[in-house]
Parts: sequence; structure tokens; C-alpha cells
Amino acid sequence: MKRLSILFLLFCLVLNAQENKDLLEGHLGTLVIYDVNKNEYITINPERAALRFTPASTFKIPNSLIGLETGVIRDENFIINWDGIKRWNDDWNKDHTLSSAIKFSVVPYYQELARRVGRDRMQKYLNSLNYGNKVIGDNVDSFWLDNSLQISADEQVEFMKKFFEYKLPFSKRTIDIVKNIMSEEKYSKSVLKYKTGTGKKTTGEFIGWLVGYIRKENNVYLFAFNVDSETFDEVVKIRAELSRKILKQLKIIE
Repeated sequence: MKRLSILFLLFCLVLNAQENKDLLEGHLGTLVIYDVNKNEYITINPERAALRFTPASTFKIPNSLIGLETGVIRDENFIINWDGIKRWNDDWNKDHTLSSAIKFSVVPYYQELARRVGRDRMQKYLNSLNYGNKVIGDNVDSFWLDNSLQISADEQVEFMKKFFEYKLPFSKRTIDIVKNIMSEEKYSKSVLKYKTGTGKKTTGEFIGWLVGYIRKENNVYLFAFNVDSETFDEVVKIRAELSRKILKQLKIIE
């Protein structure tokens, strides 16, 4: 009888894992969620969740924290002037504050921020945060974009847990500023705070990230989602639509 019970439990676990993976609708991706009240994880495609990839612009969260804590940036209104170089995204071709730079995911702003922080201080923080593989590589102003720095969805969620719970080596003021400037979506019962990221993997595919946390009634969910696609435009669309769809199906966003 005991053996039958164990076999039935294993069958249910396998079935549940397959049902969860079906939520990805055939896309190569993963979603990791940490339920604070239950102290439990929901992981869709755990094998993928353990794999490291470029964080792309999700690194703007730690980059902002580091910039503020070192004093390179005073507050969310700190301006870094446009360097005059025209880039493919018109939103980048102007002066920006920290607040507007994270909103429009302004790569040149954060590259200048990283240069001002410098390699030594940046490496110190990557080590203390235990952020992914902690590798800067050749360029302090592009390591989060060029596949030098890599992090898994599992690790992103652990970072977000510490971020949300003020357990990172930053002041409360610094963390509160970054929480406040993250993108926000309000639903009837939930509030989603997040940062996106889009990058090109070493294998040529594009990866799209969505990382953040969700407040729902008296609970909080920390999460990290990533998905692959063949083109930049495709991965941006799939990331936006599929991530919200799954979170709604799991009734975390309502």
C-alpha cells in the first residue's frame, strides 16, 4: 500500500509538471515564482530555470542600486546627458534621469553609469551580491549585454527575494528608490512591478526576460520569466503576452 501511495504521488508530480510546462505553449522558456506566504516555489521547466543566460536589461536593477549606493547617482532625478550619438531607439537620444532611463531601458545611460562606478567597485558588488557567474569580462560598460555576465531564472528569483526583503548590501533608501522607479502594472487584485530584458544568446537566438514581484492582497510573489525566439521583435511580443497569460492562469495576476 505504501509503495502504491508513493507511485501515485510521483505520477501526480510528473503530471503536474507536464501541465505546468504546457503553459509555455511550446515555447522554450521558464517561469520561477516564489510565494512568500507559503514559502513555496512554482517552477515551470526546472531544467531551463537552472541555466544561465545574459541578464540583458534586467541588470538595470542591480546597476541602479550600485550607482545609488556608491554616490555615482544621487537620486532618481540624477541626469546623465546624451552623448550626441544617434542610436536605433529614439527614446535614447536625449538626456535622461535614472527614473526615465529605467523606464525606457536606456542602454547608454547605464553604460555611462557603469563606467563611472568602475571595474573594481562593480566587481566588488557582483561578488557581494553573488550575482550569477559574477563575470565582467573585457568591458565594464557592456558585460551584462555581451554574454560575459550570466544568471539563471532561479538565481534571479533569489536576488529579487533579497531585494524585496532589504537583505542586499544597500541602504533602505537606495532599495526604495529602485523599487519606486521599476515599471508598474495595476490589476483589480494585483500590482506587478518589473523590469524587462532582451538579449542575444551565444547560440544566436534572442532571449526575453521579465523579472520582478507581484503584490496580491496580503501576499507577495517574486518571479523570473525568460523565453527564446528567433528574432528581437518576436521575443519582445512573446515575453509580454505569454508571461502575463501564465501569471493570470495561475491566478497570481487578477
